Amino acid sequence: MIHLAYRHDVAFTTDPAGATETEYQAVKAMGEALAGTQRPFVMAVGLVGLPVEGRVATETDRAVPHGPAGRRIEAVDHVLGLAGHSVRTSVVRLPPTVHGTADTGFVPQLVTLARRTGQSAYVGAGDNRWPAVHREDAATLFRLTAEQATAGTVLHGVAEEGVAFRDIAEGIATVLGAPTRSLDADAASGHFGGFARLTGRDFPASSTLTRERFGWAPSGPGLLAELTAGDHPS
Repeated sequence: MIHLAYRHDVAFTTDPAGATETEYQAVKAMGEALAGTQRPFVMAVGLVGLPVEGRVATETDRAVPHGPAGRRIEAVDHVLGLAGHSVRTSVVRLPPTVHGTADTGFVPQLVTLARRTGQSAYVGAGDNRWPAVHREDAATLFRLTAEQATAGTVLHGVAEEGVAFRDIAEGIATVLGAPTRSLDADAASGHFGGFARLTGRDFPASSTLTRERFGWAPSGPGLLAELTAGDHPS
């Protein structure tokens, strides 16, 4: 079983606590159904819950529950704990942007916002970094995880360790023919809304251990190359 579902639409807008509680109850139910089977249970989760801002996160770093999203970290811990109930559990941590054709994630939301406001913004100097991965590379990793990972394994689905947020904003500006703009924290809150708490975060991440252990070799196009090639919402 591979669990990829999450209510991002409400997690970053109206009901973050409700989104995390729904997921927690869902993984509990799935875990109960798999107990004693030795079957794989792979859970996707974001990298943003790691308390390592400013340095490169690795697979050995442990997330700490905090804020409304804390319940999601508890869900991860619950899944990993199912290893003691004869479930071959593993967790794949994903970057904020898993990009590719028809992507509707965070970067397309930034494109839509820039189109609506007439400017592509970033916070401060914009040198905070976001890791990234192409969706086809991520899909390959989930297959490898389900096939090979032993119980209790944590992996990183990261192809690019960290892309500067200003570079993302400038790529969007190039595509739209719009100006870029640096915002301070207060202005960023008004501009980005519920998304603001991510736009200024610096959380590069490594996938060295994942690559070494599973032979994962991401080969899809990079985020900026794909963005500036025009693969973005119309």
